[in-house]
Amino acid sequence: MKKLLLLVAYLITSASFAQTKPTEVLLIGTFHFNNPGADVVKVKTFDVMAPKVQAELETMTDKIRLYQPDKIFVEWPWDEQSDLDALYAQYLGGKYEAYVTAKYTKPSQRDFYLKNEIFQLAFRAGKKLKLAKIHAIDYKKTDFPYDSVMKAMNAAHQEKLLKDIESMMATYQANTNKKLETYTLAQLLLDHNKPESRAFDNGLYITLLNRAGTADAFVGPFLVSEWYRRNLYMYSLVQKLTEAPDDKVMILAGSSHTAMMNGFIGLDNAFQVRELKDVLSLKK
Repeated sequence: MKKLLLLVAYLITSASFAQTKPTEVLLIGTFHFNNPGADVVKVKTFDVMAPKVQAELETMTDKIRLYQPDKIFVEWPWDEQSDLDALYAQYLGGKYEAYVTAKYTKPSQRDFYLKNEIFQLAFRAGKKLKLAKIHAIDYKKTDFPYDSVMKAMNAAHQEKLLKDIESMMATYQANTNKKLETYTLAQLLLDHNKPESRAFDNGLYITLLNRAGTADAFVGPFLVSEWYRRNLYMYSLVQKLTEAPDDKVMILAGSSHTAMMNGFIGLDNAFQVRELKDVLSLKK
């Protein structure tokens, strides 16, 4: 009887999933347009303010407007939503650049608020879509003890692992810098969202960092678990903030985050990925 009840519950659950059309997720993994140099791998800057790049952003956000996502989620601290709301209100009012320039006098701060992808891409798309709000989903209350992981590798005499990481980073840095010099913005974003790029982002943590340390040292797995936790928390906000009327949503975040989310969506019957390349090919 117990097995029969479990089977019935399973069939009911499966049927309910089958009858509900999944919400499409336009998943846009990106590099940081303002490049604050906070990532482990150091790459060159990209001039997002150049006229040709600004023209690309106009074209790209026109395509997103055609796609008509009901919500846009961005890599901004979830518990600082009110700050994002205030910035977006200035943007909608056409006073954003003057507001930011007056408020943030330090060049690094001003660069962030003028050049970051949230303001250049998400805000621009949101305004064209007439969205009242851009939703913050980042969760930063996690640890990322990269230096401790490197120390653990050295203490465990994991010379090959250290060389593999060094080689991987050098290759990635060289390839990325070459692309930043030669690719258009659209080409860069399409490259970041290829299956191979997502596999690389995800594989780094399991293939290399999870191995760090001796058998009784778990700083490597701890770092990896914290990275998973951050992204799971971010994804949970997408799940909770997506409501029944939402047919389509968009997530704009660093490509390492969206690589993880692509995997989560693959396990979530309520969502399905819509790729950037498909949206950029939309016609009026």
